[in-house]
Amino acid sequence: MRILPFEARHADAWRDLNVAWISRYFTMEAKDHEALNDPVGKILDKGGHILMAETDEGEIIGCVGLILLEDGGFEVAKMTVTEQARGTGLGRLLMQACIDKAEALGAPRLYLETNSSLAPALGLYRAMGFVDLPHRDTSYARADVFMERRV
Repeated sequence: MRILPFEARHADAWRDLNVAWISRYFTMEAKDHEALNDPVGKILDKGGHILMAETDEGEIIGCVGLILLEDGGFEVAKMTVTEQARGTGLGRLLMQACIDKAEALGAPRLYLETNSSLAPALGLYRAMGFVDLPHRDTSYARADVFMERRV
């Protein structure tokens, strides 16, 4: 398995992986559709990054986006792995790739918004050095937990 930068060939997998998990637990929102239907325009062209997890056989089994923030940090967004890859450590690998990317770019922090019902994700984020922040205004109805990690 390898973590690689988003390429045009990944567009369908990026969208499909995220629609699957969001639809399973929540309702797709306008901001989801924007980022998933136009990852180049909404993330990459604005200074962000998308990382994809691919098996040795070429199957895409996970992804994560880094959306550039005004302060030069990045929001970790749309991180997911396939059902089959859950529990394998792939989420940790993707998050470490985000941390490594942010460090390499000199970003001051990583930020994320999530939901309190996603206990495994919260455990991963805290284990990777993220700390809870006070509640914030957000464009996501589902977001009720806000975290950051200084890089």
